[in-house]
Amino acid sequence: MVDSEGGDGSHMWSPGGAGPLSGLRVVELAAIGPVPHAGTLLSDLGADVVCVRRRDATKDIQADHTLRGRRIISADLKNPAELEQVKRLIARSDVLLEGFRPGVVERLGLGPTEMLGRHPALVYGRMTGWGQDGPLASTAGHDINYIALTGVLNAVGRQGARPIPPLNLVGDFGGGSMFLLFGVLAALYERQSSGQGQVIDAAMVDGVFALSHLIWNFRAQGRWSDERGTNLLDTGAPFYDTYETSDGLFMAVGALEPQFYREFIRLMGLAGGDLPEQYDRSRWDELRVVFTDTFRGKSRDEWSAVFDGSDACVTPVLSFEEATRHPHVVERGSVVNLGGADQHHPAPRFSRSVAPSPEPARFELSIDAVWS
Repeated sequence: MVDSEGGDGSHMWSPGGAGPLSGLRVVELAAIGPVPHAGTLLSDLGADVVCVRRRDATKDIQADHTLRGRRIISADLKNPAELEQVKRLIARSDVLLEGFRPGVVERLGLGPTEMLGRHPALVYGRMTGWGQDGPLASTAGHDINYIALTGVLNAVGRQGARPIPPLNLVGDFGGGSMFLLFGVLAALYERQSSGQGQVIDAAMVDGVFALSHLIWNFRAQGRWSDERGTNLLDTGAPFYDTYETSDGLFMAVGALEPQFYREFIRLMGLAGGDLPEQYDRSRWDELRVVFTDTFRGKSRDEWSAVFDGSDACVTPVLSFEEATRHPHVVERGSVVNLGGADQHHPAPRFSRSVAPSPEPARFELSIDAVWS
């Protein structure tokens, strides 16, 4: 039988809350990366998310904060009786999330044809890197591979240097889980008029192309070069870059618009000097030298005080630990502590449908008792 792996009465726990997705029932087939991230964000906004994981899974759910807000079910999907229980659970849900390679859930007996035939109103969200079809659909990959094939990775880095992976934020989460959620919510909206569910093919490569829309627009206008580190937003512009301070830390400058740039120059103590024009690309190297030398004259905290509250678009580059203590972050409560670990506050925020406070994952005693 499907069990709770030592549940402690948590079957009485009432998940979800007053958030805008309160009442939405979601089944998440345990995966890594984008799928649990999507499940977390849905749960944060009040959805009741039940995660089905393998019986032999060893990860401690209390230590895995990507599972926050879930009810956890363990099942052997090769056992016909337990597989049938999972199918019944899915048939009582609104949304199914899965992140396996194409064909895997079909072999398990949980594919779209099977489940939509049983539950025609089901919104079936599929998350992959390459998509459900195409020459690479069945091959392995990670964030770095998906963004490499879209041209985005080639654009990240300094001139003359190799491309730098921007963590795994662009493929896995920006182009992955966020577009999976976009598709799920769009399908739920459409279901209100049609009464029908459908399958969402959320591919990271598609999402990354959509995320890079502005860069493709610049490229179409002849305003973007494939030579990285030479463009407006890739450290090519000296007024959109980071600079080292006297204590070996860094400040971030994003003074793109003329009015913000003037304020930046004024607070740097460079107003009235014989500086090149802001958008004279032929003299950007000169500007960079001036900014580099000037920033080295003060510590990061001293520069932070200079720019604090201004419209110069200059901020300190903080570590994760420092970010948790920044006054703006503290006042908004943007970081919360759950189970001894710092995590994000539910986002976005709503004026009326206030999201519930995140809770740790909990085991469910009986799968058939869920949404019975």
